[in-house]
Amino acid sequence: MSVRRLPSVLTSLEPSSHPYLNGAWTPLLEEVDVDDLQVISGTIPEDIDGIYLRNTENPVHQPLGRYHPFDGDGMVHQIAFSGGKASYRNRFVRTRGFAAEQEAQGSLWGGLADPVHLAKRPGWGAHGALKDSSSTDIVVHAGKALSTFYQCGEGYRLDPLTLETEGLAPWVPIDGISAHPKVDEATGELMFFNYSKHPPYLHYGLVGADDRLKVYQPVPVAGPRLPHDMAFTEHYAILNDLPAFWDANLLERNIHAVRFHEGLPSRFAIVPRMGGEVRWFEAAPTYVLHWLNAYEEGDEIVLDGYFQEDPTPEPHADAQPGYGHMMAYLDEHSFKPKLHRWRFNLKDGTTREERLDERIMEFGMINARHAGRPYRYGYSTVTKPGWFLFTGFVKTDLLTRQSTSYMLPEGVYASEAPFAPRVGSLDEDDGYLVSFLIDENQGRSECVLLDARDITKGPICRIALPHKISSGTHAVWAGRDMLG
Repeated sequence: MSVRRLPSVLTSLEPSSHPYLNGAWTPLLEEVDVDDLQVISGTIPEDIDGIYLRNTENPVHQPLGRYHPFDGDGMVHQIAFSGGKASYRNRFVRTRGFAAEQEAQGSLWGGLADPVHLAKRPGWGAHGALKDSSSTDIVVHAGKALSTFYQCGEGYRLDPLTLETEGLAPWVPIDGISAHPKVDEATGELMFFNYSKHPPYLHYGLVGADDRLKVYQPVPVAGPRLPHDMAFTEHYAILNDLPAFWDANLLERNIHAVRFHEGLPSRFAIVPRMGGEVRWFEAAPTYVLHWLNAYEEGDEIVLDGYFQEDPTPEPHADAQPGYGHMMAYLDEHSFKPKLHRWRFNLKDGTTREERLDERIMEFGMINARHAGRPYRYGYSTVTKPGWFLFTGFVKTDLLTRQSTSYMLPEGVYASEAPFAPRVGSLDEDDGYLVSFLIDENQGRSECVLLDARDITKGPICRIALPHKISSGTHAVWAGRDMLG
């Protein structure tokens, strides 16, 4: 395969023993284009047509303090499929923070694990002293890719095919938008939320298929909160007020330490999709990073997500000095997320809950054509104990409550794996899971396709990437019809 390399970005990174600056999290600094990727095994199906986009926390400069992997600069990786062939490219998200640090030739902001005084300039989002690296999430809406930051940022638009940064989304409010805006493929609408340290602390918004802001309303809560994700149904958006948030006493001293308030319930805001009166429902206390899906069933709204049994785990005793807290909060086997279902009865105001699976798993995906509607299948990831590294996938049949799985070889780690429907498919699971792999044994990366109907068979196609990529968080599939 022929590789075109772009001019190098300026970097000040130095060698480090940091657990999340090495191994599968080793930063990648080059940007490349490859038109015709080499197939390692199998063949690329001709009935897959679209792009897989994956955002990555990928630092460029030496940290000012204790680096946290969520601090890294956004780098988007793309593989495009068409006609039985695949191409690849990757680009940094040229945020305002990225540009400022390129000019300064070094870091200007501390990170999630640092005191606020390390920041040399005012920061962004709910925290206020962090760089908006736009490195957490990515979706495709109104023909453009949109990258977002987990603690509320500006929202950066990229050309989904070239990956060139096209600036800020014009409809983003002054308090920014959180990671995990939701796109309803059935209507073309995008729903989002943001949160802050000033009243009313939480907002909900909706952007139409025409890329214009239609709804922006407060969803008042009692103080600063830390929601990470939202869900939606055909007629409603679902926001949350969960009892894991910044300790109010420490926040008065500008210290951002999370506390689990076990005496408070989990609260869920049911908001009419086009705005209106908010209805609140209560449930058992927990924290949830990610929801799988939601839908309406009679008088009830059904919500599926990953209930954490220990939202604020004890630090890892065997971690490098100073990293025990970070290692625990990145380890799913510490905070123990499990697939869970909530039912909110709109008629009598009650909530029912049930556990769907007792295994530790998270970062679920579905066939996005069923987002906000009744669905049958979910595809979750499992992780390496002690680490934020995906080691396999679980397919859950929510009708029969049966599941199947595929585990990667030792030393090979996956990316979030969205569902790509086959061209012309009718069945919900007729398609592929797409993922990038990082093979630490061989020091390389590849893209794999799994048959979503039977993931136990493992990859039906393996495609070589031109370099070893860094691990990260979220990814999205966009069919050719979504690319404008």
